[in-house]
Amino acid sequence: MNENGTATPAPSAEESSDIAALAKGGQQNVLGFLMRLAARLPFLFIAGRLYGADALGRFASALVVVELVALICSIGEKRGLAQRLSEGDEDQAHLVYDGMLVALLLASLAGLVLYLVPAPLFPSGEFKTLDRLIVIAIPGYALTEIVLAAQAYRYDIATTVRARALVEPWTISILAGVLWLFAPLREAGLSLAYLASIYAGLLTALWTFLRSYGLPQGWVPSPNRMMRMTWRALPLAMADAIEWGTRRVDIFILGLFAAPSAVGVYYVAQQVASLPQKLKTSFEPILGPVITRALKDKDYAAIARQVCQVGFWITAAQAGIALALGIPGEAIMGLVGPNFVGGTGALAFLLAAEVVAATAVVSEAALIYVARFKNLLVSIATIGLQALLTVGAMLAVDAYGLSDLWRAAGAALSLMLALGVSSVVKATMLSRILQQTVNNWRWALVWAVAAAIAVGELAIRLPEWAELIFGIPAILGVYGWIIWKRGFGPEDRVLFKRQKKDRATPSTAAPPAG
Repeated sequence: MNENGTATPAPSAEESSDIAALAKGGQQNVLGFLMRLAARLPFLFIAGRLYGADALGRFASALVVVELVALICSIGEKRGLAQRLSEGDEDQAHLVYDGMLVALLLASLAGLVLYLVPAPLFPSGEFKTLDRLIVIAIPGYALTEIVLAAQAYRYDIATTVRARALVEPWTISILAGVLWLFAPLREAGLSLAYLASIYAGLLTALWTFLRSYGLPQGWVPSPNRMMRMTWRALPLAMADAIEWGTRRVDIFILGLFAAPSAVGVYYVAQQVASLPQKLKTSFEPILGPVITRALKDKDYAAIARQVCQVGFWITAAQAGIALALGIPGEAIMGLVGPNFVGGTGALAFLLAAEVVAATAVVSEAALIYVARFKNLLVSIATIGLQALLTVGAMLAVDAYGLSDLWRAAGAALSLMLALGVSSVVKATMLSRILQQTVNNWRWALVWAVAAAIAVGELAIRLPEWAELIFGIPAILGVYGWIIWKRGFGPEDRVLFKRQKKDRATPSTAAPPAG
């Protein structure tokens, strides 16, 4: 029975196995979140306290362009690779290496162009010669996306956690601190530390990938085959870039209207808010193989159940994290430096944006296979709406003569509104295509949020150190307890069960029909 009192059909044995795979990925994602939190905060502290808001703002502006270009160069393989491996008759390793070669060529060309023409990286015009080396990260980032997608197809999320939650963030944190000690490298320290972190993550991913897929023996690159692959992947690559761009166009527009220091404050708020975002994006690789298999069987009801199941897990987790980070927001932003406390309003809107975006993300995980072009159109409309709202917010701040910190809050509010519209549209679209209800809302969320807010109101009256040490766990604790008691059913509690290690993966199962 669901919370509305109506009977829900029992999942098949295969679907139960899929839910177990999703749950295992979810368990690893929670571990990854805690590891990211432990590593991300030292970086923000070092960047804010040592380098300052201006340097952080210049770094953030360059990062927007570098990661967007790298994502485009990965030609949609982050989510499209699962479908190619499920449908293709060729050797799986050869299919992966095709994508890697195309990504390497495109990323290298894009990096060369940006090195020669660095204006898009640094719209303020302020940069050092060594800062331009950040473009070398583009091939590494693109290849990492593909390698991790290949591992996720075989239900290996642990490699993603190691590379993205352990190696990358700790490398950038440690090197940012070390490079600041060397005066000749200090001004480009953030860019160089980021560059090193990307390739450290790539090497970590390749270590497992090569043991899993092996070297490309017998692989002969074919320009015609890779052109067909690239053309087919173009809509998905654009959708990936646009979805990612909705998290970065705000920084780009803010950089055009505001001083680098305001961009730096906004970047810190965005980095804190992006911690819960990793929970949903990390589910995408494991959702891909599950959904593509259900599509082959035309089991649309199973797809709807899986989307709703994962959607609720993500929404519940993100809402709790948003409350735990947002209520003591001033104390958290103050850790980075006194100049960053003014970004608390932007942090609140950004955290809310991640919660409302959860439905769009899980719906899109299925839409990219059943309505790729329509999904692309909605994504384009979403980023267009966000850009219009953000520019409107910038102009409103000018009209009222407000400070740049109001610009940061306006950019965050624009993101939240655009993502909310996207969630409604994409969930409705998927529901009509599958002819199944797609809704991850449960009323238990209301009770849990209300209780967490009540505890948070008490926590913010404590000294800042106590607010962080005792307040955050208390908010999470009461929220989690109510969600567990009122929101979770038996099918949800599998998320917290120990998963067996002998689950068959796509690599060991019978090959799909061509």
